[in-house]
Amino acid sequence: MVLTYFRRYRMEIDLRERDLVAPPVPRGYLLLPWNKSLLDAHAEVKYLSFCNEIDANVFPCLGELTGCRRLMSEITRKGGFLERATWLAVTDATDVRQREKCGTIQGIRDREGVGAVQNLGIAPAYRDRGLGSILLLRALQGFRESGVHRVCLEVTAENEGAIRLYERHGFRTVKTVFKVAEVAYS
Repeated sequence: MVLTYFRRYRMEIDLRERDLVAPPVPRGYLLLPWNKSLLDAHAEVKYLSFCNEIDANVFPCLGELTGCRRLMSEITRKGGFLERATWLAVTDATDVRQREKCGTIQGIRDREGVGAVQNLGIAPAYRDRGLGSILLLRALQGFRESGVHRVCLEVTAENEGAIRLYERHGFRTVKTVFKVAEVAYS
């Protein structure tokens, strides 16, 4: 194992200055609001979204399905967990058992009233379809409905696609931080 430093950006948005109109959900997909029965579905799509990405090195729990379940449980037990800012994207199938999990986002509010986006993830097979934008905007609407005016997130600097998404929707980098992680190289 080798200690590696990962550069991450803290990004923020002031919701008071933004028009938050989410585009319609593309045909063939549904957005499901938070429900406790969806915890495993959120964990599964979180795993699919991150298991082969750099963030699984930064946060090893993202590289294991059990780690993603544990993380989802921890997020939803936090006092500041915001159901209104937590969404699951799935394919639209008449038979609920046939729905495929496509994307996830969760939101929390800290003691100072600042919102934090947790793990916006889109499974690789469903990227580049606008689902990330829709999930992000729905979560931001949920933060606003919950009385949150400022929302932050952290993103690994190498994740250029995510950075472009966040900037496109009004997030600005306010700080660079470094996360130390042990990485096994073969």
